[in-house]
Amino acid sequence: MTAPAPYAGLTPETVLDALESAGMRGDGRLLALNSYENRVYQAWLEEGGSVVAKFYRPGRWSDAQILEEHAFVQELAAREIPAVAPLDLGGGTLRAHAGFRFAVFPRRGGRTPELEDDDTLRWLGRFIGRIHAVGATRAFAVRPALDAESFGREPRDWLLEHGFLPPDLVAAWRSAADRALEAVARCYERAGPLRSLRLHGDCHAGNVLWTDAGPHFVDFDDARSGPAMQDLWMLLSGDRASMAQQLGLVLEGYRPFFDFEQRELCLLEALRTLRLLHYSAWIARRWDDPAFPAAFPWFNTQRYWQDRILELREQIALMQEPALETL
Repeated sequence: MTAPAPYAGLTPETVLDALESAGMRGDGRLLALNSYENRVYQAWLEEGGSVVAKFYRPGRWSDAQILEEHAFVQELAAREIPAVAPLDLGGGTLRAHAGFRFAVFPRRGGRTPELEDDDTLRWLGRFIGRIHAVGATRAFAVRPALDAESFGREPRDWLLEHGFLPPDLVAAWRSAADRALEAVARCYERAGPLRSLRLHGDCHAGNVLWTDAGPHFVDFDDARSGPAMQDLWMLLSGDRASMAQQLGLVLEGYRPFFDFEQRELCLLEALRTLRLLHYSAWIARRWDDPAFPAAFPWFNTQRYWQDRILELREQIALMQEPALETL
């Protein structure tokens, strides 16, 4: 018998009832926001204004792990770092209703940052440096680390064990994944002992909203411990020269607030490689959620896995090049 979809019971009525259980009466208007891992809605209130309600995917994080994320974001907000923190709903930031755990956030609008603008990159660097300065003051107790095991070897093994790859491509994909993970290990060896920080964890342009007053950071759902480079590399794009220039601008803003260890530059392509492996496994693990086949119709096709093999081979070559040098 097929298991029910994880959000099968999350109807609009359930969302509104959950908000009401937290003391917020919606006026009936809901707008589903762009999120696959969780379900996130903008809800308009009878008293005026709107909030953002986030319903956590069942079974992904424990209550303690979610609350640790909330505490980190609240700590950032208390230091006047523009991170959108959950509201205290009377007794805490995490509530449960009808089998779903949820949190409510103030609505903060904004646009995608213009990463081709030099001042924007410096501005982002300043705030990421401030996030990392706070992240370095203590360690996560229950949230996991981002490392080659959790983002590389485990996803590789899971995909091979669960039969998602076409039989005729299994050997080629396994070979590419194994060689890529060996190259990742060499990158980590070159970097040497790493300082582990509390991170945003998924710091790409889509999780930064920009206003005339500057950026604010949203969606710390992937907050983990790891190297500073994890919150920097996703802001970079283009060829080596372009990425070097972009990173140099980010670090201009970053370094007055937190010390960047130059040897972490060895990790840029290694972290990208781990994300690619983790991403394929992430989609595969969620395939029983109807939102995923609808959003990723190209996943698990012959062409998809052929492209992933080529992508891993390209990453192997990139990881053999000298570390990026900032300009």
